Amino acid sequence: MSADERESGPACPLPVASSATIRLAHGGGGRLMHDLLQDIIWPAFANPAAETDCDSATLCLPPGRQAFTTDSFVVRPTFFPGGDIGKLAVCGTVNDLAMVGARPLYLSVGFILEEGWPVDDLRRVVASMRAAADAAQVQIVTGDTKVVDHGKGDGIYVNTSGVGVLEHDLTLTPAALQPGDVIIVSGDVGRHGMAVMSAREGLAFEQALESDCAALAAPVQALLAAGCTPRVMRDCTRGGLATALIEIARTGGARLRIEGRAVPVTAAVRGACELLGMDPLYVANEGCFCVVLPPDQAERALTVLRRDPACARAVHIGEVLETQTRGQLWYRNELGVDRILDWLSGEQLPRIC
Repeated sequence: MSADERESGPACPLPVASSATIRLAHGGGGRLMHDLLQDIIWPAFANPAAETDCDSATLCLPPGRQAFTTDSFVVRPTFFPGGDIGKLAVCGTVNDLAMVGARPLYLSVGFILEEGWPVDDLRRVVASMRAAADAAQVQIVTGDTKVVDHGKGDGIYVNTSGVGVLEHDLTLTPAALQPGDVIIVSGDVGRHGMAVMSAREGLAFEQALESDCAALAAPVQALLAAGCTPRVMRDCTRGGLATALIEIARTGGARLRIEGRAVPVTAAVRGACELLGMDPLYVANEGCFCVVLPPDQAERALTVLRRDPACARAVHIGEVLETQTRGQLWYRNELGVDRILDWLSGEQLPRIC
């Protein structure tokens, strides 16, 4: 953690009672902030790289190309079936690195906390972040914590940045698409968005909805280790699978087609979407990605992906029809009728990540 967060003075641990709340340390630091960090933040993220009194973490990076990403998380509610804002922040940043084929190494974390937010909720969030980081084999090495006035922060916002290393010579880009390339999706779609929606609105469905929030670095690294050479990968977060593929098609100037009956959607998600008038193809995921690769690698890729629990439902859903054309995503329904899918004019579900 940076020196801004390491105020001098003896520790005075915060109360552990459930009624304890975040208090505002006017003046930008001091005893209250020190106590918050000493009692909750530092113990949760302790590791050799973070144990320094300097303003920055000093990192040892392997030779070769590095990848760097940053993201902010404002999901509401903070806790939802299958995860919370802490797990989401770690997995989301790890997955952004994974989509360029990088092996994630280090994360930073910034917390914006609202005065009056329960301390026990912060404990839950940082414990969740540590567990997710350990599972993804990344270290949280630096960060920052700020407290804002009551009513100005909606509990907690989180920013994470990540650094990873690319241990291959591939450049993953939609420009590399070739006619005949296959499109694979790593799992069923729409679960994260619908799980958050049900928790936010207090909706109860006959079948339980749980977010698919998961880190995807391990299955991606397994793909590369198996000799697969993806043209491009994209995690299906905001805007869901459809938006991810539309972006690939338009950026690469290619016409793609997916088979509707091949796209995996659970009965719970399908039922919830029908009830609420939503299309699962456009509902966000946080543990699902699409990959486009040469056709002769399709079976190998599916075999590798299905070995990972997060990708057990990986399936071939479509192909690249042609390139050097107007970028379009075509959808073939169960009756064999094709239609063009386009971006939504707005977000179906705001604040789902």
